[in-house]
Formats: sequence, C-alpha cells, structure tokens
Amino acid sequence: MNELAADGIAVAVACRVLKLSHQPYCRWLADPATAAELAEAYRANALFDAHRDDPEFGYRFLVDEAEGAGEAMYERSA
Repeated sequence: MNELAADGIAVAVACRVLKLSHQPYCRWLADPATAAELAEAYRANALFDAHRDDPEFGYRFLVDEAEGAGEAMYERSA
C-alpha cells in the first residue's frame, strides 16, 4: 500500500479497491507483526530451508537443522 501512496493513489481508494477497512489497515501499519509472529516466521523459514535442502528426512532432522541455523525449537513443534 505504501507503494500505491508513493504513486499518488490515496490510501482510502486503495483500501476500497482491495476491500480492506481503513481503520484495521492503520492499526496494522502501526504494528505490523508481533514479536511472537516474527519468531514463528523465522522458525518456519529455517524449517522450509532445511526441508528444501533434503526433503527425505523427518522432523528430527529438520529440528536439528533449524537449531543449527540459530532457531531454537522443540521436536514436537516442527
């Protein structure tokens, strides 16, 4: 949306076209992601990267690889 605003398109118009409410958009703009959501995204990326490198291994391998990438997690959360 910031790109649209930079191009001179009003936020209200962009929200209407995208069928978004203006107020929740402004709330999201002030705080786009919580710390927990960010940590979860980093863990998911570490798991996806490990799986892409070798998709034959199971969750124990993925947990070890994610921990090797600096993303601590429990075996049952993978």
